[in-house]
Amino acid sequence: MARFELKLPKMGESVAEATITNWLKEVGDKIEADEAVLEIATDKVDSEVPSEVSGILVEQLFGKDDLVQVGQTIAIIETEGGVEISSSFLVDKIVEETPIPAEAVEIEKTIEAVKETTAATPEDFSGSDKFFSPLVKNIAKEENVSIAELESIQGSGKDARVTKEDILKYVEDRKSGVIATPEVVVEAVKETTNESKPETIKETVKENTPQKAIEPVAQKSHQAVPVSVNGGDEIIEMDRMRKLISGYMVASVQTSAHVQSFIEVDVTNIVKWREKVKTAFEKREGEKLTFTPIMMEAVAKALKDFPGMNISVDGDYIIKKKNINLGMAAALPNGNLIVPVIKNADQLNLVGMAKAVNDLGNRAKAGKLKPDDTQGGTYTVTNVGTFGSVFGTPIINQPQVGILALGAIRKVPAVIETPEGDFIGIRQKMFLSHSYDHRVVDGALGGSFVKRVAEYLEAFDIDRDF
Repeated sequence: MARFELKLPKMGESVAEATITNWLKEVGDKIEADEAVLEIATDKVDSEVPSEVSGILVEQLFGKDDLVQVGQTIAIIETEGGVEISSSFLVDKIVEETPIPAEAVEIEKTIEAVKETTAATPEDFSGSDKFFSPLVKNIAKEENVSIAELESIQGSGKDARVTKEDILKYVEDRKSGVIATPEVVVEAVKETTNESKPETIKETVKENTPQKAIEPVAQKSHQAVPVSVNGGDEIIEMDRMRKLISGYMVASVQTSAHVQSFIEVDVTNIVKWREKVKTAFEKREGEKLTFTPIMMEAVAKALKDFPGMNISVDGDYIIKKKNINLGMAAALPNGNLIVPVIKNADQLNLVGMAKAVNDLGNRAKAGKLKPDDTQGGTYTVTNVGTFGSVFGTPIINQPQVGILALGAIRKVPAVIETPEGDFIGIRQKMFLSHSYDHRVVDGALGGSFVKRVAEYLEAFDIDRDF
């Protein structure tokens, strides 16, 4: 009989923590080796944690929505046929099976409601409708300021935003007793539980809890479900990933000065070449040849020519990236968006690029991406032409400074110049839409970069090998 510690596995060099989103196994459940025990999520990727051994789950050391560091023990599994259930599990079972007086239940609910509102320490504030700067969020996390408390602070910044001074003043007031801490509230409640009725406890909570903390409790208990204006409407809550995407997009628009450049490209030679070699390519390489790796190859070359586009911004500092890591925006079956990254894209030939594009795209659709697959991007490409769009104005993937949208390839009439004169012909053309951060990228650089991508595409050698 042995106790095995299930730890949060390493998920990539750039991933240090993850949030537990769901327990797939409960205490007392039997687990087979390699069977998924729980689901976790990083900022961009959801995945499962399998068990390395067979046995019975006897302890869950973290709950849903808890943030766990890589290497931390998250569960205890009893192995080798015997199960020595922990004392905490036995206590839980006794509590479950023992009748509890109605007053005690009400007392417990009151305490838990106060704890949840005043003592919760969310690790991020993506669920809030308000915008908080990274500095304010970090201070809130360090000082255990809950999202309800943070939202209640009256900001003195532009558009009533909470500033560094506002959050520090709030923390100081809370420490000095002007604002009651969760510990004060809970202790006050405990002192009354031995001899007072639930009504008295509620009054004690109100007396010791700031109004800002009481109001969310009442709202949570009595908040009405939104009612549709007519019977045919449906109200759906955003899922976790959509909330994250929403937060990223709003933050990007508020951070970067977005500006766009557009250019039309003649890709007739590329279309003809792909049509000529795609069957042989798939037979030899076992991979389908799409237009995406050809476009990615041109973007990687252009980034080598214009390293000023392969940068990121950190406050007042510009970071020049050594590696060219191309992000490729991919739509998931549920409608959400994810951006896996092709590392060192400039070092890949066309075959290597096609394999990387297909591998990441297939794993994205199957939900099999690893957290490290979405980290470290230095520039992003999104193919809006997949959905028939002629061009688009994509939002920058922070902290990058540029993103390129590939429009749909269309047959259009065009003027063709020849030594014998000009004439009208049918050509395959597409638009490239380049969004870039005008804080650090001027129009000359942004426009020259997308023009260079176009030049590489139009100069494509129709006789090249793959």
